[in-house]
Amino acid sequence: MNVCIPSYQMSSSAVSMGLSCWMSLLLVALGNCIVLVPILLNAHVGTKYGIPFPVYARISFGMRGAQIPSLVRSVIGIGWTVILIWQGADSLQVAMCLIVPGWSSFAGGQWVMFGLFWALNIGITYAGSNVLKKFESFATPLLGITCLALLGWGISVVVSGGYTLGQALNAVTVPEDFDAGETIVACLVANIAFYSTWALNIPDLSRYCKDQKSQVKGQILGMPGSMVLIAFIGVFITGVTALRFGETIWDPNMIVEAIGSPGAAIFAAFAISLATLTTNVTTNILPPVNGICNLWPQKLTYKRSVIIVGIITIIMQPWKLVSDPSGYIYDWLGTYGALTGPIASILIYDYYVVKKKRLALDELYKDRETRYWYRNGFNVRAIAAWGLAILLPGLGKFIPVFSVFSLYGWIVSFILGFVFYPLLMRGEKGSLLSQEELDESIEA
Repeated sequence: MNVCIPSYQMSSSAVSMGLSCWMSLLLVALGNCIVLVPILLNAHVGTKYGIPFPVYARISFGMRGAQIPSLVRSVIGIGWTVILIWQGADSLQVAMCLIVPGWSSFAGGQWVMFGLFWALNIGITYAGSNVLKKFESFATPLLGITCLALLGWGISVVVSGGYTLGQALNAVTVPEDFDAGETIVACLVANIAFYSTWALNIPDLSRYCKDQKSQVKGQILGMPGSMVLIAFIGVFITGVTALRFGETIWDPNMIVEAIGSPGAAIFAAFAISLATLTTNVTTNILPPVNGICNLWPQKLTYKRSVIIVGIITIIMQPWKLVSDPSGYIYDWLGTYGALTGPIASILIYDYYVVKKKRLALDELYKDRETRYWYRNGFNVRAIAAWGLAILLPGLGKFIPVFSVFSLYGWIVSFILGFVFYPLLMRGEKGSLLSQEELDESIEA
């Protein structure tokens, strides 16, 4: 999951905004270690009880109220879908312009590529992903090979130009309006927000782990290290572009375009498009499709939900999300991080403190006769806590005096979730199982 273009851009965009390479790498490592904590905490329930995220959300938000965090996760999944579709289309466009010189003069070329790659993503999802899964083990290494090829190109530029590694890592010019403090905070929060969705739906994966030691060890070894490695490639190549082309280029597709080699363009287009396609369909498109299906199962069939997701991807205008590094970090990652933060903290507090890791497993699959029904299927206290926690970061998007809360996004909302939920849950009784009830539930 870390070997992808958005991971590369997390660090390269930070450097292009004025941060040093070492500060960018430090923020990647720190941000991933911070978000790893709620990921590990929420992974516990998946391994212990074998339940996925939509079912896990029922214990805190209610049998019907669980639709709210599920929808939030779905919207974010659609957002990542449109970003990856645009990046895949951009790769195809770069290749076409280098292979067919006249293509660059065609004003609608980019939109043709976007339409083609959009149709490919949505079409395969509509037909089913069974065939696509067979290519995952083949496609994923290709993006890794592409990153290594890019790294090799960067090293060749440094050696042939007589530069040093230090020069490459410090070649980016700091913008005149650079605000170090604000940029550091924004990039840290963005790195946290990058995987904040997995702080919610990590049970979808951890439920397949054989024990808690396996899921903890696997995630600690797998997540921060590989993310820093990809980040290093990002900051190094961004510095190399400043030496080679005289300008900072944070987008790998633009680097291929600047190199101008048809062979490199064909390889990059194939590798990025195929890896993007396999990742997008299974990781980003299917979760929101299932979330939309779950809203109205009688009417919103799987295929209808795929069409709805496809329409929304166009409405979200991905070309604006990734048009510049500041927008990518401040607007997209910063905004959705604030939305997911309190959901993660509410789930953690409820599972560990309120429920004490004891769940009536059979009741999570019943309708009304369950302790997780709350009031008409909604735990209004959890919903209110989530709404209050995102209020300050939300106001910061529109009211300057609250902008600091928006800047700290995920951190603020995550902490406020721990504040409001315990306060609102005072007096709520009847949700905690005795040991005897727990044993009976597990047996059932």
